[in-house]
Amino acid sequence: MSTQTATLSHNSWRDYYELTKPRVVMLMILTSVIGMLLAVPGMVPLDILLLGNLGIALCAGSAAAVNHLVDRHIDIKMARTSNRPIARGRVEPQKALLFALLLGSIGMAILLVFVNALTAWLTLFSLLGYAVVYTMFLKRATPQNIVIGGLAGAAPPLLGWTAVTGDLHGHGLLLVLIIFAWTPPHFWALAVHRREDYARADIPMLPVTHGVAYTKLHILLYTFVLFAVSLLPFATAMLGWLYLLGAVVLGLGFVYWAVEMLRDKNPNAGMETFKYSIIYLMALFCIMLLDHYLIAV
Repeated sequence: MSTQTATLSHNSWRDYYELTKPRVVMLMILTSVIGMLLAVPGMVPLDILLLGNLGIALCAGSAAAVNHLVDRHIDIKMARTSNRPIARGRVEPQKALLFALLLGSIGMAILLVFVNALTAWLTLFSLLGYAVVYTMFLKRATPQNIVIGGLAGAAPPLLGWTAVTGDLHGHGLLLVLIIFAWTPPHFWALAVHRREDYARADIPMLPVTHGVAYTKLHILLYTFVLFAVSLLPFATAMLGWLYLLGAVVLGLGFVYWAVEMLRDKNPNAGMETFKYSIIYLMALFCIMLLDHYLIAV
């Protein structure tokens, strides 16, 4: 019994860390940091860079913990999520809720005190959009859940932008639009690969409700939409030729994998497309940064 208690104590901090979905949050913070840097011609003030992203990260981690809490009954039914801390009982639901409230409160306080109110309230709306609107309602209500709910996850670059400037700008909204268009093909590729999991958990993801072939076609169609949207920063003179080149090359790569899924020759195409979509987003935003400092200025 003492050995088991020691093991639980040893794992507890890792379990709470896992509740925050650190990999997802890191990708969000990458886009937030780049949103900050794109908002100004020079360098972002160090206090805004550090405290702004800390506040955004804490709020994102809070929303992720709520997602773990609400989904604990379905997580145990899915291979991908069955070992999550709350689903397995390593973290009690009440403690997870307190943890989420603590993270969210600290994050909001940092943004309100050290950044600006606009960023704080936009972050709060994003948190509620993901943790409440998507997780509690949309996810179980409609196969378009990821399309509608994707707006909350698309907010970080805009949050970074407003943290620096204190106001909304069309270019910041363009960054949101790119991630909004990226989310359906990104997530549906995983949903195709994990279709049986979602069916077992009775979650109405598109491959479950409308079939795999229908979903693959829509992945391709949304990839075309994403390709077009990704060209808008160049079309609006926000970024220059280096970004255009990167967006075209990366976009064609995404189209290739979407077509590969539709051809149905590669049994691992869904997971490969999902992995590529993450590389795509990271690379696209990094190229934005290179263009901003090397070309556009």
